[in-house]
Amino acid sequence: MTDSNPTDLAAMLCSRLCHDMLSPVGALSNGLELLAMETDPEMRKSVMELLEQSATISTNKLKFFRLAFGAAGGFGDRVDVAEPRSLIEALAGDNDKIQINWAIETANLSKPSVKVLLNFAQIAIDALVRGGTLDVGAEVRDGNCEIVVRATGPKIAFDETIGKAIEGSLPSSELSSRTAAAHMIALLAEESGGGLQYARTDEALVLGAVLPEPEGLIG
Repeated sequence: MTDSNPTDLAAMLCSRLCHDMLSPVGALSNGLELLAMETDPEMRKSVMELLEQSATISTNKLKFFRLAFGAAGGFGDRVDVAEPRSLIEALAGDNDKIQINWAIETANLSKPSVKVLLNFAQIAIDALVRGGTLDVGAEVRDGNCEIVVRATGPKIAFDETIGKAIEGSLPSSELSSRTAAAHMIALLAEESGGGLQYARTDEALVLGAVLPEPEGLIG
């Protein structure tokens, strides 16, 4: 694993968060300006609907990033799988061309496993630029959490530098806001004694992880 400056990594993660939040928050600002000028009842109703949609997207993204990037202080040592599942469904909800299949064989996961699962899902969703299928699987056995996220579709858009970050082979000088999340979960995996890997073809992207589960906390 290449060395990285924690301050630089934090800055890049913040840049990624700001980039993803700019669109829905900007839509809220524009909608409020339109609402202040619009007098037609039907138009005001349409603007209100757009505001509600933008507010929902903003809230969902903040909840996602809180658990995917942050300390997630509102949760215990383990997180009910319903939480990451709802966050992934909300994240993919912006694209009605993505179908999600679930195969999670455990009731809860450790925070590091949840972070890997969420970031894998985000990478896979970003890869499905023309829609497709997102398969999300996780199970705990023999003291390890095994995670697999697969994106299949007519076109897979995947930056190989993200793949290098996942494998831990990307030089710190090449880190960017685009690769920071992948680098972060690679560090998490290394610190826990686990590992990440990926495989890509023209029609599919498969992301996999094996992470040791803390003793006495497996649920």
